[in-house]
Amino acid sequence: MTLKIRTIDHAVVMASDMERSIAFYCDTLGGRARYLQRFRAGKLPVLPIELGGAVINLQYLDEPAYLVAETLKAGTLDVCFRWDGTIGEAVAHLNAAGIEIIEGPAPRRAADGVWGQSVYFRDPDGNLLEFLSTNPVLQPRFTE
Repeated sequence: MTLKIRTIDHAVVMASDMERSIAFYCDTLGGRARYLQRFRAGKLPVLPIELGGAVINLQYLDEPAYLVAETLKAGTLDVCFRWDGTIGEAVAHLNAAGIEIIEGPAPRRAADGVWGQSVYFRDPDGNLLEFLSTNPVLQPRFTE
């Protein structure tokens, strides 16, 4: 079976110094912070930084969001892979491999704003991984 992973949708970076991380991802790498004022006001748990077609979500190391990697340290990762097949095919692949799905399928917005469905699971080290399918076949449409 050929896997249908297309690309990484987004990655979560645990920031030990948020302002330093914002400066690095925006100024050094040329990213654009989405919702910066809302994030700084404490209304968002992560700060999305657009980098090309992908997003880096910055999180405070000492204030983790809802669903996170097993070990929270600066330098750890939570990765979402864009899946080119349907979410059902992603679930079937994980089930066949004996990998426990810890959440999903559930509706999610991709880095490019398109709605899809995703499933979360962990790698052997406890890192949080996600398959996100925006394949329209057999998927409901979601609105904000």
